Amino acid sequence: MRLSPPKQDQPASAPAQVTRSPLERMWRIHDEIDSGSFPNCRTLGGILEVSEKTVSRDIEFMRSRLELPISYHERKFGYYYTEPVQTMPSLDVSEGELVSLLIAQGALQRYRGTPYEASLRSACEKIAGAMRGRVSVNISEIASRIVFRGESVWESDPEVFEGVALAVREGRVLCFEYKKLGSEHWERRVLRPYHLACVKDMWYAIGFDEMREAVRTFALPRMRTTQLQEKTFERPPDFSLQDHLEHSLGVFSVQDPPQTVRIRFNGWAAQFVRERKWHSSQRIYEQEAGALEWEASLSSMVEVERWVMGFGAQARVLAPADLVERIRAGLLATAAGYAEAESGAELDFGGRDSDSTRT
Repeated sequence: MRLSPPKQDQPASAPAQVTRSPLERMWRIHDEIDSGSFPNCRTLGGILEVSEKTVSRDIEFMRSRLELPISYHERKFGYYYTEPVQTMPSLDVSEGELVSLLIAQGALQRYRGTPYEASLRSACEKIAGAMRGRVSVNISEIASRIVFRGESVWESDPEVFEGVALAVREGRVLCFEYKKLGSEHWERRVLRPYHLACVKDMWYAIGFDEMREAVRTFALPRMRTTQLQEKTFERPPDFSLQDHLEHSLGVFSVQDPPQTVRIRFNGWAAQFVRERKWHSSQRIYEQEAGALEWEASLSSMVEVERWVMGFGAQARVLAPADLVERIRAGLLATAAGYAEAESGAELDFGGRDSDSTRT
């Protein structure tokens, strides 16, 4: 049965005030009564900054609906519990609802360093606070057995995040400095941000780069000194982020026609790849001895290259030919680096930038 806390009296002409919620008020009333200080409506009204009538209504609700043993002491002029109260009755939640709350709290890590972190954490804590009391499952036991550990959390400057979010929301041009991967210099960029997207726990700004005259993707941790401009823009009605990233394995996209990517996976890698859906266009062809051939229609090879390299000898690219060459060149460079290390030569990991879309 759902119990609705009493509403707080407020004249229609009175200005809106930021006050405690009824549930929060009753928790405070419970704490004061449980302390043995014999509080009355006047003292509780002063503590809660509400009228005595509101306190009286809250106490009546606690008596009749929450069945708390509250009585008024005529000689001490205050309320007290006639018998011990372990905790104030609260919400009955199912195991599924509790797990959902834990998932929400685990998902907070992707908002770390953003202006939304504090408000989201506060919301979760308020919901959890409403549960302190009688629950239908053991919250401590479930929390200790359900663990959320994602990828490493990318730290974004809160001011950068807020600037990008505001620019997206208000349709305003954004100026900022950007440092590409592998670069030693900051570049000035001017962007019409269409979207703020979180992909694989990394936040990106996606929009029209006025200097490159094309849609580009920028990682927020590589941005600084954002400046919101008065100049506004309208996102093209025919632009779709889903279509833009349709042939991407992650967040990078190029205008080139998609190519058929074919990769053979062996051993543990085959099992690992088989367990997930990596792209909407993927097809899996089972091979002998537990191997498989993975196929998808992709246009940007940047993330495919990084993905394949992570499987080491358990993955081999079959097509397209240019991706085969990229992987071969990367492996040769890696082997050469280890050979130089063994010889004691100074290594140069300046690297290569084989894709102009790498930002």
